[in-house]
Amino acid sequence: MNIKPGILLVAGVTALLSNCYAQTNQFSLTDIRQYPFPTELSAAADQLRITWAADEKGLRNVYTAAAPGWAPEKLTAFIRDDGQEISSLSLSRNGRWVCFVRGGDHGGDWGDTDPVNPAGDLQPQPIQVWVAPVSGGQARAVSEGDDPVLSPAGDSVAFIRNGQVWMAATDGTVAAHNLFTTLGVCGSLRFSPDGSALAFVSRRGDHSLIGVYRFSTRSLSWVAPSFKKDASPRWSPDGRRIVFARMEGSGTITDSITNPSPTAWSICVAAPGDDSARQVYVSPPTPEGSIPSTNGGFNLHWAAGDKICFLSYADGWPHLYSVDAGGGRPILLTPGKFMAEHIRLSADARWLYFAGNTGPDARDIDRRHICRVSVAQPGVEILTPGEGIEWSPVPVGRGGEIALISATAQRPPLPALMSSPSQWKLLGEKMIPASFPTTALVTPKQVVFTAPDGLEIHAQLFEPKGGSARKPAIIYIHGGPMRQMLLGWHYSEYYANAYATNQYLASQGFVVLSVNYRLGIGYGYRFHFPAAAGSLGAAEYQDIKAAGEWLQRQQFVDPGKIGVYGGSYGGYLTAMALAKDSRLFAAGVDIHGVHDWSVLWELPRQNAGFEKIPDFDKALETAYRSSPVAWLKGWTSPVLIIHADDDRNVPVSQSTDLVKRLEALKVPMQTKLVVGDTHHWMKYSNVLLVDQAVTDFFRQQFSGKW
Repeated sequence: MNIKPGILLVAGVTALLSNCYAQTNQFSLTDIRQYPFPTELSAAADQLRITWAADEKGLRNVYTAAAPGWAPEKLTAFIRDDGQEISSLSLSRNGRWVCFVRGGDHGGDWGDTDPVNPAGDLQPQPIQVWVAPVSGGQARAVSEGDDPVLSPAGDSVAFIRNGQVWMAATDGTVAAHNLFTTLGVCGSLRFSPDGSALAFVSRRGDHSLIGVYRFSTRSLSWVAPSFKKDASPRWSPDGRRIVFARMEGSGTITDSITNPSPTAWSICVAAPGDDSARQVYVSPPTPEGSIPSTNGGFNLHWAAGDKICFLSYADGWPHLYSVDAGGGRPILLTPGKFMAEHIRLSADARWLYFAGNTGPDARDIDRRHICRVSVAQPGVEILTPGEGIEWSPVPVGRGGEIALISATAQRPPLPALMSSPSQWKLLGEKMIPASFPTTALVTPKQVVFTAPDGLEIHAQLFEPKGGSARKPAIIYIHGGPMRQMLLGWHYSEYYANAYATNQYLASQGFVVLSVNYRLGIGYGYRFHFPAAAGSLGAAEYQDIKAAGEWLQRQQFVDPGKIGVYGGSYGGYLTAMALAKDSRLFAAGVDIHGVHDWSVLWELPRQNAGFEKIPDFDKALETAYRSSPVAWLKGWTSPVLIIHADDDRNVPVSQSTDLVKRLEALKVPMQTKLVVGDTHHWMKYSNVLLVDQAVTDFFRQQFSGKW
């Protein structure tokens, strides 16, 4: 940890400012960060039972609830803040077994199968597949492994270990064992409806195959093998055919970098053992027709009436479509200016449930509500209108109940059960501590302003309660960049933490503006994939500067005290703001940001063959000039730089290099290196450490009465 002398003043400044904050400091950071965040949600297909995982101050455990009382029951007993996440949670169809993975960092861009050790244990904990009986008894680790799927009968679990397919009995009567070994790395496991076969994807570098393992004959077959990349296998209801997505295989053709072409894909249907497949859908040759990149990707479902359902940006928004399994013209199911994500098929396969940013209120574009649509024809029903935020709909049993996660601007997320739009039941309300400051939280306001090029930008404004004096302001910049901050608690744990931090900053007397800059989701394809953005020109930075200038014009803001902070891509844009506009942005906190695209991209390696990238020199120069390091001579504002040294999304070297450069330029700087943690702050105590450091830094920089 590299601590500059100024950081020692924080405690003193905090004490001196106590009177200034007396009217607004209504709760502590610990108070607002004690909510139990539901990270996973699953339901039984044949029983009225659900299960979810909750992160309670770093203690991650699995819960279940069932009809008629729906009282939460704890199934696991993990009692350490050791940074071991719970993922891939599922409940067997009969509701008897819960399966999950413990360990790893599944939000990483690399190393997601490597153990994490933010607690500093002498030996890292392995990534393991666990099962827990719902009827009683202890949860147990089945084996090291990942990506488990329960069989339809619930008596066994298949999973991936060292890139191959393994299996074990859920009751422990059959130990974990390797089913087969094949070339490449296996994944995307799917049992056939009757459990007699297991489909999987075999990734083999430049191509990938769909394979099928038959339990009765202990044999493998392949589904229409080709030189393409096949993915997302889904069984037909009768278990005879498989639908899958097909993409181009990797090659050595050197395409333009600065003018990328559309990425084509198709939907194919074939039976195991077939040499060729029937194409039932081919993406249009437009940028919008490219491979979908929002939650769930292709979102393939084989629905009732032999309909194949999928997601595409083809009309400019991430919408649901259906097409006959025999081919034909696709039907747009969800027309309108909104997106669909967290998509699930009903038990009878006649409905698609999803979270959409749509509703009767114009502000719903900055929310999420549960919606449904028929698989056969357009006609979206909004099941949860209002000012709340709802996501992750999961059909429960066969009676029409829907499990979901619900939040508001004040109440943190909780599982809920919906029997009808007018009949709701929140689960686990008692898990929210009585000291949680629900009534002290502000309701963020929707703000819309215009960037210099005319693009409309949405933001959420957190205004402190009380007092008419001009106040310091802070711009929050989300990461991703394919994210959208909302008018309430967020469905991602990382961004729920950011929402809590913004509420805490508001309680400390800061005006906070959370900006949904271009490159984010929720506002259509052209907003999500703008021209000359990121390493191709950083066009999105103009949105951040425009946000700062908007704040300067507000009567309730001190124009000389505007700060900026963000993590990941938000850290990148924070560094850009400080490097290019220190006169506007008086201080900033850069959390695990990107600082030099030309290094991160590894462009020289991509150009190593005989056939050269036609615009390599232009791309390399553009990447550099789109980076904060190209503008450091203008950086004069103080900065706090934070990074974890097991980051698997942005190499810590990006911050190591920036610190060295800023030291040479004598820029006022404080630093905090978090040892052993990852990009997602797996350890709760590190979350508190980072959030408090952000707040203390801005209080130090903007000291004075307001």
